[in-house]
Amino acid sequence: MKPEALLRHGLQAMGLDVPPPVQQKLLAYLGILDKWNRTYNLTAVREAAEMVTRHLLDSLSVLPYLQGPRILDIGTGAGLPGIPLALARPELEIVLLDSNAKKIRFVTQAVHELGLKNVAVVRARVEKYLPDKKFDTLITRAFASIPDMLTRCRRLGVSGGLFLAMKGVYPREELAAIGDEGKVVQVKPLHVPGLDAARHLVVITWS
Repeated sequence: MKPEALLRHGLQAMGLDVPPPVQQKLLAYLGILDKWNRTYNLTAVREAAEMVTRHLLDSLSVLPYLQGPRILDIGTGAGLPGIPLALARPELEIVLLDSNAKKIRFVTQAVHELGLKNVAVVRARVEKYLPDKKFDTLITRAFASIPDMLTRCRRLGVSGGLFLAMKGVYPREELAAIGDEGKVVQVKPLHVPGLDAARHLVVITWS
């Protein structure tokens, strides 16, 4: 199945309403990533269909859980999940945060080529980052353990904000170690069409 059809059918299966022009921009993002990957090795996923599944659909699976308007993608890497989320939800303000210079160069170029006006790119370690305003949602994708991330980044979220941790298998040990850092709202199994591996979203809040 061609990437266009794979993306369209995947979004339909997930019940996500993403207009065709946005779908084209999502695929354009993969094109930019593929071009850079040949030189800079940003991601191990290279095959087109797998990129649609593992990069686009996996990122967009958390769309229903975002609390706006300000979102911080911590350890964005190649812009995941932040760039797909920004394309799908242009009304949100999204900051892509990473300390890796190579990856920051890529996401800066991708944001420019895609014409994303709702995205800011910041090179910094999360514990050193000092934003002008706090965020309604903090999100990480396979970045670090949940207790570690809460300790390092909870100060960046507003009171009553959300921390979304995108995980593979059910993170039982990590959840048991959270303590008083936050309150687990839910652990949601995510269905990503075409992906055999387990996916879970841990939703945490604090007062």
